[in-house]
Amino acid sequence: MSIKDENIIIFDGACGTSIHAANLDDAVWDAHDGCNEYLNLSAPEVIIDIHRDFLAAGAMVLETNTFGASGIVLAEYGLETQVEAINHRAVEHARQAIGNQPGRYVAGSIGPTTKLPSLGHITVDELADAMNVQIRALLTAGVDLLIVETCQDLLQVKTVLVCCFDQMEKAQRNVPVMLSVTIERQGTMLVGSDIESVVATVEPYPIFSLGLNCATGPEDMKSHIHYLNHNWTGRISCIPNQGLPEVVDGQTAYPMTPDDFAKAMKQFIVEDRVTIVGGCCGTTPGHIRALVRELEGI
Repeated sequence: MSIKDENIIIFDGACGTSIHAANLDDAVWDAHDGCNEYLNLSAPEVIIDIHRDFLAAGAMVLETNTFGASGIVLAEYGLETQVEAINHRAVEHARQAIGNQPGRYVAGSIGPTTKLPSLGHITVDELADAMNVQIRALLTAGVDLLIVETCQDLLQVKTVLVCCFDQMEKAQRNVPVMLSVTIERQGTMLVGSDIESVVATVEPYPIFSLGLNCATGPEDMKSHIHYLNHNWTGRISCIPNQGLPEVVDGQTAYPMTPDDFAKAMKQFIVEDRVTIVGGCCGTTPGHIRALVRELEGI
């Protein structure tokens, strides 16, 4: 069975906050403190264990630990020559976690980088050059789909989507491409575009799904998901944070219980035609387990 044949697709939860919660020894970071993607090389067992925990909770799709594995981000840690190695190893770790389990898939995670073309941080050509290398590496390593996520700039979106389809043609591989944008609490992407602009911009691209992730919890995504329900004919994804982050005793914390999270996600499926769900920042295997339980029979 292909992932395209699945009725409801359940993604895993947060990678970054799961790594943070692991309280890793300083030695695993070497000189690259804060670069989660470096752990694909230095602490593979940590990444594999995180994947296995989400699989045990019932996740159908594992996102690779490659959110910041483009040359643009890795250059900030002196790792720009390691793009292919890090992306390849990340896919291998997800595959190792899955083993022979049927109906489980690997999604190559492509983040927005730390530089947005619309704000003049980077040129479109420079962004495309970096994205082509990462996308090619993920495809070569054998991902089942690509997820372009946490998008904050429509110029970045268009650039990366073009790279995805160009690289698939060159690699003679055709995998689904998901697009997930981030809408801030004020109702727009970081550079000011609203969900209506997103739909109009990406309508010509043959993407597998369009949806939202990060920045907020399910509550602040309701109006945008409702808009997609009525104005986007393809699949809709919703991968929120575990509610809005709070600072508790000097630490970032996410307040939403697994059961509350699961009920909110079920509502999106029942009322707004969402068929791809999962968790972003803060979400644990417990949240995915509750989500799987809530969706039984749907």
